Amino acid sequence: MHTYAGNDLIFAQVNSLTSIETLLPLSYYSLPYCIPMGGIRECVGNVGASLVGDQIINSPYRFQGYVNESVYLCTTGPLSAHEVRILKQQIRNMYQVNMMLDGLPVINYAYGRFNIQGTGFPIGYAAWNSDDVYIINHLKFTVLVNEHRNRIFDMMDFDVPSNGTVAKSYEPPPLFEIVGFRVVPCSVKHNQENMKKLKMFDNIDSMECPLELEKLQVVRESERISFTYEVQFLKSDIQWQSRWDTYLEQGDSRVHWFSVLNSLITILLLTSIIIAILLKTISRELAKCQGISKQAEAETDEEPSGWKLLAGDAFREPNHSKLLSVLVGTGVQITLTGFVTATIAAFGFKLPGARGMVLTLMMTSYCFSGIVGGYIGVRLWRTLKGSTDGWKSVSGSITFLFPGIVLSIHTVLNLVMWVSHSTAAISISIYVTILSLWFCTSAPVTLLGGFLATQAEAIQYPVKTNHIPREIPARTLPSWLLVLSVGMIPFCTLFIELFFFLSSICLSRFYSMSGTLCLCLLSLVIVCAETSLIVSYRNLQAEDWKWWWKSFCASGSASIYVFMYCINYLVFDLNGLSGPPSVTVYVGYSLIVAIGTLLSTGSIGFLASFYFVNFLFSSTEI
Repeated sequence: MHTYAGNDLIFAQVNSLTSIETLLPLSYYSLPYCIPMGGIRECVGNVGASLVGDQIINSPYRFQGYVNESVYLCTTGPLSAHEVRILKQQIRNMYQVNMMLDGLPVINYAYGRFNIQGTGFPIGYAAWNSDDVYIINHLKFTVLVNEHRNRIFDMMDFDVPSNGTVAKSYEPPPLFEIVGFRVVPCSVKHNQENMKKLKMFDNIDSMECPLELEKLQVVRESERISFTYEVQFLKSDIQWQSRWDTYLEQGDSRVHWFSVLNSLITILLLTSIIIAILLKTISRELAKCQGISKQAEAETDEEPSGWKLLAGDAFREPNHSKLLSVLVGTGVQITLTGFVTATIAAFGFKLPGARGMVLTLMMTSYCFSGIVGGYIGVRLWRTLKGSTDGWKSVSGSITFLFPGIVLSIHTVLNLVMWVSHSTAAISISIYVTILSLWFCTSAPVTLLGGFLATQAEAIQYPVKTNHIPREIPARTLPSWLLVLSVGMIPFCTLFIELFFFLSSICLSRFYSMSGTLCLCLLSLVIVCAETSLIVSYRNLQAEDWKWWWKSFCASGSASIYVFMYCINYLVFDLNGLSGPPSVTVYVGYSLIVAIGTLLSTGSIGFLASFYFVNFLFSSTEI
């Protein structure tokens, strides 16, 4: 909390220019805006802020506490052909200015004719029936303040005069906190003859936003543009602790809650159906095999069939067992990272104004959760191989698999963003920081987890494996068709939150439903586990003992639908974006999300199936 007094100078900050048409943030001063008197200074950020393209820098917009005024900033030189081309291009690409005051993003009211439009304001408007574009060069700010008296002065009785009255000289200056920041952006064609006589921060007459095109500031070659602004301070009853409520409540929350409730009901019905199937089928098989139900034995004289015939093959080592161990260990690490990040956000430990902290938290959590991923991966490898040989190779592969994929894809995307002059293109120093975090933290922690797995008690199979594998009966339809199709079930529990998640990133909306996100992730884990159980059981019933990879891919195939939904969002909600660089960046990040979903959901389904098959054969006398 920052408390200000009357006449205190408060400077606004600006972030990168953003656009829902390109998704490529640009530097604020890449356009011919006014430069602060003391020069451009960039605020020190974190790794996460650099990765998302935040570039918070100072601006010349200066406010004096409780002083309502109209101020002149500067006038540009004659616009060159290059500057006109850039301005027209960025205006048509719907770039907007993201300004902040005391950490609060500015809210745009668009000439006051609409309700809240969202944060930021456009850099200009394009005419409907001509090639002209008009730049926003006059801003009407409204600063909401919560005024209070300093209690220290109320208790200073020794300063009260003898007559019992308090003189005005003893009254402290008004103190306040900033609880709101609004703007009405205007385009005004100023009289350049009058502007030449002014210096930065000189006062000018207040003005209204014109609506006639001839009174707007057009962008043309050799045209000069003058920038001005007005500020008005208004008292408000909003408490400082509640000042973010306006931002977090943007959009129709009722639709969000209805969607979440509908998703939870769907999950509940699906879970009930899956549990009913499991109880009906497996309990009958166990009863028949253990002789608990004499009636069940009398009802059938059939020979043992289905999974009971696979006692000597169910735990046969799968193909590419090392790769499977690495994928499962990495998936557990990703899942744990997601839960830790969502839980911390749900309990309010992450403030809305902490830019880039979510991504920084995810990277840190992923590094330290490597101890769990290394432990799970090496223990699975030890179970499949029956020895600890090669555990260092497994731990190293877990360390480098997913981060290596992400770094490779991001390097290509970083080149695209660098060519496009985007602020999201990270520097060599950020790469060095990420690599240091990777090699100095993630690698040793993952290796420690693998070492602990070698010291743990080995998992023993309930049955012995035959030397000769059993022939798998032919099927009418390929078993992989079922495996790939059931991924739709976990996706149904995820796509609603995925929509809001994509909207928060691509459309610059605040994502505030962290509690429902935790419920969504928990439901996803349950559904992934149950989906893989059903698929594994059906494969065993069909005398198919190659359930290992199919159990991983059954729930992991949800990633296919996640990627397809991202492409659907690109085509129909983002209208294909603007230009190949934007599409390339979007598809690249969508691919990273899909790969992470594959590893996470696949590992959940595999571990659930592994313990289910182990329980199934250990609970039956065959």
